[in-house]
Amino acid sequence: MRTSKKFLILLIFVLFCSAKGYSQLSVSYYNSSLSKAGLAYNFSERFWSELRLYSNTGFDDITPELVICFNVVHKEFHNVYVGFGGNMNVLTGVVFPVGVQFIPLEKYKRISMHVELQPTYDVDAEFGLLQGAWGIRYRFGNKE
Repeated sequence: MRTSKKFLILLIFVLFCSAKGYSQLSVSYYNSSLSKAGLAYNFSERFWSELRLYSNTGFDDITPELVICFNVVHKEFHNVYVGFGGNMNVLTGVVFPVGVQFIPLEKYKRISMHVELQPTYDVDAEFGLLQGAWGIRYRFGNKE
């Protein structure tokens, strides 16, 4: 197993096992030409991380992406966030997600929509890419 894959697995294990108190899990889907499905873990109201997998690929081309985000604006029905992370395989590089999450229906606070722009730099191919996506997120747990 490559060193970078070992590091990613260790980082995911540490992130998901170290948080106490507030922690919540959520699943998400990002719709774009490079669609992604994600599993997020909220450490607090401000900090969260997400493991995303690009979904328009064959098994050999599955590209994981790990991001850590900070809610710059945190309100009851919307968040504005920025983040930093990386991906490896088809795209291998650094990512900088910037987005908005909002709850469209007050009665269903566990369901939110998101819109995100993500500048990406692929270090292997030495090119930049601006990804844009919209999607849906479902939050598990007891917190409303």
